[in-house]
Amino acid sequence: MAMRSSITFLAIALFASGCAHYPVNAPLAAVDGRTGYRFENTAFSTNSDDLLLMLAFSGGGTRAAALDYGVLEELARTGVGPPSQQHRLLDEVDLISSVSGGSFTAAYYALWGDRIFSDFERQFLKKRVQNALRLRILAPWNTLRLFSPTFNRSDLAAEYYDRLLFKGATFGDLAARPGAPFLIINSTDLTSGARFEFTQDQFDFINSDVSQFPIARAVAASAAHPLLLSPIVLKNYSASQQSGEPEWIRSALTDPAASSRLRNLALQARSYLDGDKRRFIHLVDGGVSDNLGLRGSTDSAVVYAGGSRPSPALQKARRIAVIIVDANTDPDYGWDSTERSPGFWNRLGLVGGVPIRRYSFETIELFRETMARLARETSAVRLTMNGPGELTIYTVELHFNQLADDSDRRFFNSVPTRLQLPSATVDRLRSIAAAELARNEEFQRLIEDLRNGSNPVNFPTGMKISQSTERNSQ
Repeated sequence: MAMRSSITFLAIALFASGCAHYPVNAPLAAVDGRTGYRFENTAFSTNSDDLLLMLAFSGGGTRAAALDYGVLEELARTGVGPPSQQHRLLDEVDLISSVSGGSFTAAYYALWGDRIFSDFERQFLKKRVQNALRLRILAPWNTLRLFSPTFNRSDLAAEYYDRLLFKGATFGDLAARPGAPFLIINSTDLTSGARFEFTQDQFDFINSDVSQFPIARAVAASAAHPLLLSPIVLKNYSASQQSGEPEWIRSALTDPAASSRLRNLALQARSYLDGDKRRFIHLVDGGVSDNLGLRGSTDSAVVYAGGSRPSPALQKARRIAVIIVDANTDPDYGWDSTERSPGFWNRLGLVGGVPIRRYSFETIELFRETMARLARETSAVRLTMNGPGELTIYTVELHFNQLADDSDRRFFNSVPTRLQLPSATVDRLRSIAAAELARNEEFQRLIEDLRNGSNPVNFPTGMKISQSTERNSQ
């Protein structure tokens, strides 16, 4: 009898595991650049044309999410514009590009807006998310599902993130929210190592409709640490639904004057069009390809310089400001004080950490150079076309591993990369982030220019700073 029960249980378990499958991304009816979740299709009706404000949220688990939250709080307290039209700088945010831990804060704010200030702490920042994920993986009913070859730990994590934060929302829901900033959630193509973003421009290459894609699965892909979690899988429909190669790809690969970076971007994009060879795309943590979330903006500027159409927002802007929230730590392991070699697990962590830190430095340098060139070229074109004038770039860099205060710096560099932290740690990270942004010289220059510029922003009347978040401009 006992053997019969065991056989029955095993049969049920095998059946259950065989039925488990990740949600398959939807095919796209037809590629149309005038529709879909694209930056150029986003209507920013509640902020000014004068300023293009972008936020870049790095990876770093809850440490990164808490820093990003502190930056949003400070932006909500910062008032800009003339006295009769003063409003929150937060309301000027046009785009947020995020990676890994930063994607939780970015996606929640983009989807729910100011609701983040009332419930994100409770729902995520101070919740024991890592323990909850571990318990869900170990639950017998989920353990059976994980035996399926088409359902893995990241799929399970996506289900949890959806229930916890995103409530079934898709990118189509995000596109329909009035005043929402454009969101670029970044992951990494495991095969090529290239950055993969959850936008329709990217999904065009695999002939898939991002508007039907769950935000929770995008966040799960962005935060799928390759050593701890499994890839999020996308189906590539390009073999059965050929839409033709974009002109900028053909131009980049045939023009001998095209930059090597533009050619590399074109080759990466072209690889997705071979749907017979690349039937499925496997996505892991965005930090593997760009832990700052900056490469998307840089790539867009490179493609634009290579002949692709500029966005309306770029055509109208007189100022582009980018706030980089870098949650990378620089811990002191103390290894150089002894001749004894670090243990295996320490070396394993170092293998990932050191390249990310070095690559992040190069990413910022490349971003500066690219944006400076974009400003020069755009300003020159505008002079000949009676455009909106010179384009000014503001790059606000927040590197918390270089804090001036010794106590804060030691504290920050000791905070681990996890999806749960003590409440006191979260509060201190929020406070540090807000303070660092407020006293950043480049940020102060931006605020001064916005408050005293010769061409004040044209902001809709009636949208004021709330008394609870207003920062005294004196």
